[in-house]
Amino acid sequence: MTPAARISAAIEVLADLIERRRPAADALKDWGLSRRFAGSKDRAAVASLVYDALRRRASSAHALGEETPRALVLGMLVSQRGMAVEEISELFNGQNHAPAPLTEFEVAGLVAFDLNAAPGWVRADVPDWLWPSFMTGFGDDAVAEGQALAGRAPADIRTNRLKTDRDRLRAALSHLQPEPGAWSPDALRFLHGPDGRGPSLQSEPSFFDGEFEIQDEGSQLVTLLAGAQPGMTVVDLCAGAGGKTLALAAILNGKGRIFATDLDSRRLAPLHDRVARSGAGNVEVRVPKSRGHDALADLAGTVDLVLVDAPCTGSGTWRRNPDAKWRVRPGALAERIKEQAQVLDRAASLVKPGGRVAYITCSMLPEENDVAVDAFLARHASFAPVATRSLLNTGEVDFGLLARFATRFGLQLSPRRTGTDGFYLAALARHDPA
Repeated sequence: MTPAARISAAIEVLADLIERRRPAADALKDWGLSRRFAGSKDRAAVASLVYDALRRRASSAHALGEETPRALVLGMLVSQRGMAVEEISELFNGQNHAPAPLTEFEVAGLVAFDLNAAPGWVRADVPDWLWPSFMTGFGDDAVAEGQALAGRAPADIRTNRLKTDRDRLRAALSHLQPEPGAWSPDALRFLHGPDGRGPSLQSEPSFFDGEFEIQDEGSQLVTLLAGAQPGMTVVDLCAGAGGKTLALAAILNGKGRIFATDLDSRRLAPLHDRVARSGAGNVEVRVPKSRGHDALADLAGTVDLVLVDAPCTGSGTWRRNPDAKWRVRPGALAERIKEQAQVLDRAASLVKPGGRVAYITCSMLPEENDVAVDAFLARHASFAPVATRSLLNTGEVDFGLLARFATRFGLQLSPRRTGTDGFYLAALARHDPA
């Protein structure tokens, strides 16, 4: 496919997902199945165009004066890819499956591309109904934080300490030109190419050997700061596929026990193979037998650390899932807040006196972070927040520079602040009655 034909395809996919309110991945899959002539590079290029257009959906619609799939692509080519109007005109020529030529209205919008008078949520490319939350969380930096969330995310991996170290892994992957992460001592980072594609990491021999897992550096960092120590009994209460479970296993280094569970037993399915590949021998996966079954009832009041990777809107991962921010609705936020309260209450019942809950979200919204912690503390007088500064010296690395990102109860990471996905961490300690 020619570059112009790929742009036409991206406009077609955007029309489908907007009209039918469906995830971008589903629309792209259907397009690929119905266009067998499109090779893997074509499909990847079309996907990159679609996701880039969604990143800048609000600002493109404002600058072009309409929220059509064509306008979203045109605006993205200027704001995201830095193309001049002349370059765009060559692609939009109406020949050989290319989009129709630019109109005078479109040319005027592209030449001006003026966002100076646009509302803050438009300049930030954040849904308008969530803008008050961003303003509460970030104040004068809210637009810049939103713009950083509209960028592309790099590919990060976590070195598995149980099998290798970062220097050796970096040497093994030198052909992919990794760079050390800025924060996590286990992180390696791979930048995307001009087309938005990153390296095929899961085809590397070192991946099959269990020497690394694909995990954003922010996710690695909040797990490191959660407070796990060798010899502890640790529960990963919302383990899902187990990214943080495996990171915890590496921290414990075979000393202590880790119990991984999830209310949705289907999400745990990949974890068994991942644990085996990692070489972690102290992880026990507890699968609920039914929806009402408590797979951890025997651990009540005995656990040193309960890690709660809480269900949330995922606003901190919008760089990786740009269509998700336009599909989230107020009802979904209310439902996530309810679920967060329930899972925190469950965590509280597991912790022993002197133990702690590490509450983590991949969210940028105060309602899911400090507000949720405040409500938990009001319900549980036996818990108190752990001072953020005391979290930042793990004994292995001093993360004191992160103190500037402290919130009332915890720590807020973001693409703009830390170059990672947006993660929140708060630690809540249970008092010893004695």
